[in-house]
Amino acid sequence: MLTQPTQEQLTELRLFALAHAWHAQQQDPTTDDLGFDERLALLVDAEWTDRQNKRLTRLLREAKLRISGACLEDIAYAKERKLDRALMRQLATGRWIDAHQNVVITGATGVGKTYIACALAQQACRLGHRVLYRRAPRLFDELALARADGTYPRLLARFARTEVLVLDDWGLAPLQDLQRRDLLEIMEDRHGLRSMIWTSQLPVTKWHDHLGDPTIADALCERLLHNARRIVLQRPSRKKGEANPD
Repeated sequence: MLTQPTQEQLTELRLFALAHAWHAQQQDPTTDDLGFDERLALLVDAEWTDRQNKRLTRLLREAKLRISGACLEDIAYAKERKLDRALMRQLATGRWIDAHQNVVITGATGVGKTYIACALAQQACRLGHRVLYRRAPRLFDELALARADGTYPRLLARFARTEVLVLDDWGLAPLQDLQRRDLLEIMEDRHGLRSMIWTSQLPVTKWHDHLGDPTIADALCERLLHNARRIVLQRPSRKKGEANPD
């Protein structure tokens, strides 16, 4: 058998996982009992799985989630929390991303808004979507710096291309006029085209007043909320160290 040349060709084609699996088959006498189609399927599956894992690793690295280990499987469903399991199962399918819908998560500090946001973002990465996570205060700093060094259009374009943009901790401080306009620019670029996950301690009913400018408030709230799935978290009675804190 021309084992070595085949191994080298697979490596040159950058089919590393397939090459490794094929080498393992050569060393395992039990594979002789398998038919050609079965062996080929195992080889292709090894390459496909490896590429999927690498893609997920890359997407998670680029997303820069605040809670990198957050996942839907570990979300706590305490009764007092009033977290809808059926809604979470629907969100896990990712159809809301395909439909360019948003997810808005509100509740007091410590109820787990950031954890759920990061868990949904991680699930989006699992489904192959590009994700970016930003805390609102740092987002505004990033936009101000980009405006100063001339990279503002490029940064807005990056946010516009991202399939799921996570904006965490919005509403912690009063907004300046430029910050309101920055938010509106981001929403204009994404409205009906891309999805957002938005978390805030402020109830939705107080967003309009917090934004200050009535015209911008109307435009931003309409674009964000009209097709949003809303999660309103209540504070559970939780012992210290229990799962899913912010």
